Amino acid sequence: MGRFIMLIAKHTRLWAASLVFAFTFGAAGAQVPGAQILGPNAFEFVALGDMPYRPEDYEKVDRLIDKINTVKPAFTLHVGDIISGRTLCTDENLERSARQLARLDSPLIYTPGDNEWTDCHRPLGGRFDPLDRLAKVRQLMFPQPGKSLGKQPINVEAQSLAMREFPGFPENSRFEKNGVHIATVHVVGSNNNFDPDRAGAVEEFTLRNAANIAWLDQTFQRAIEANAKALVIGWQANVHPAKPNARSEAGFSDMIRTVAQGAAAFKRPVLVIYGDYHFFDVRPFEGVEGRRVPGVTKLMVYGDVHIHAVRVNVDPDSAGVFGFTPLIVPEHGLP
Repeated sequence: MGRFIMLIAKHTRLWAASLVFAFTFGAAGAQVPGAQILGPNAFEFVALGDMPYRPEDYEKVDRLIDKINTVKPAFTLHVGDIISGRTLCTDENLERSARQLARLDSPLIYTPGDNEWTDCHRPLGGRFDPLDRLAKVRQLMFPQPGKSLGKQPINVEAQSLAMREFPGFPENSRFEKNGVHIATVHVVGSNNNFDPDRAGAVEEFTLRNAANIAWLDQTFQRAIEANAKALVIGWQANVHPAKPNARSEAGFSDMIRTVAQGAAAFKRPVLVIYGDYHFFDVRPFEGVEGRRVPGVTKLMVYGDVHIHAVRVNVDPDSAGVFGFTPLIVPEHGLP
């Protein structure tokens, strides 16, 4: 994969957002963030997630959306958690966040997070049935499978329409932009809902996990057949938790293996974008054995109190394809 170099400014968390850094991954990694995009097929999109978390954040998220609209990205990717784990999972709160995100001028690609449904059984979430909340999220955020959200929606391929054996998964979607394939996969925190102590959780996980594996396998195969220049995968969870355990391994190991196997066959750059831990971080993607997977980079976006986003520069004609620039709202302070 080549050299991995990062110069990190002082920050309170390991691997946090750097102010000055560079990446060299040879043919399968990231360009210098903020570098000028020169290729004729170049474009950029914005990635964000894990917001808004509290009422005082609403104005800040509006300000961030205004900044994104000024940037005019090709599309915006929200990797889930449109409410916090301490927010009641009511229809009203979910609908409020959906209305706010609808202010985005660009096409909005969204994949669910655990706070919207998985964690809603907890007292702070209101002791809701997670499956009821999942049904609400699908109805609210995927009203027309095959279409993105945003003021300028685009056509996407939804798993519920493309794979008839999995009709209940409109949230898994994909599309192509200038030779780069982009896909979302419904993988969430809280061990991906693998919870043997809660009735129905493992059954839900098992079905969705099978759908996710099938979707990712087919997505990689489509990218190979199309001779795609690169592949972007968006999901919510940090599949490499800081303190892994048997449940997190059960919840995430299949996704890690599927990415690793697909990337080995694809042999071109793959970028996995996620949230969950709320700070900006770019590093190699690791396999289940803890070794980095050649060709695969993972990007974690800001969230929670850090109400900022990341501009992802994509140059399909360059060797590294991807570059990253924090989209900072000065009024919100430095992360």
